[in-house]
Amino acid sequence: MADDHIRYDLLTQEAMRSVVRRVLKDAAAKGLSGEHHFFISFATTMPGVKLSPRLRTQYAEEMTIVLQHQFWDLTVSDDTFEVGLSFNGIPERLTVPFAAIKGFFDPSVNFGLQFAQSSEAADQKPPQQPAASNTGSAAAAKADEKPQTAGEPRRKTLPAPADAAPAPDDTPDKPPGGAEVVRLDRFRKK
Repeated sequence: MADDHIRYDLLTQEAMRSVVRRVLKDAAAKGLSGEHHFFISFATTMPGVKLSPRLRTQYAEEMTIVLQHQFWDLTVSDDTFEVGLSFNGIPERLTVPFAAIKGFFDPSVNFGLQFAQSSEAADQKPPQQPAASNTGSAAAAKADEKPQTAGEPRRKTLPAPADAAPAPDDTPDKPPGGAEVVRLDRFRKK
């Protein structure tokens, strides 16, 4: 096979990150429309990630946040986004470089992207499973694991918690294509 001097893999990753950047800029400017909400997984060990010492200890490798009802002050630049979230009732401010993002998922439309990590991140530590979920506005969740080539977008489904209530009978759990619909009610305490 010929050498890829153009580096299509990097160009594809950059284009996919621009999708996330655009969606977050729109959410910062106009708020979330309809049922849209976002699960964003990122490597906490990447340079530029800013977390409180408490969160860094709790999420040493990877973290997944949910932007839905209880987030504030979302600001987006060309290289990073910053957002305020509450973790177990404690407000926190997070700064996440787009290069640290490992996955982006909007369950309202079953759209997801997974990103290859740079060799810089791979040289640090191997990624581990995200920690357990917290309350309300942010949660950690593990997406299904399948091999993937660099730059290849993929749809992700999130597992239901073990104590989740079954979905109502009038809504199928498996739409055409085999993806599972996960309702956020499953994550709320009853």
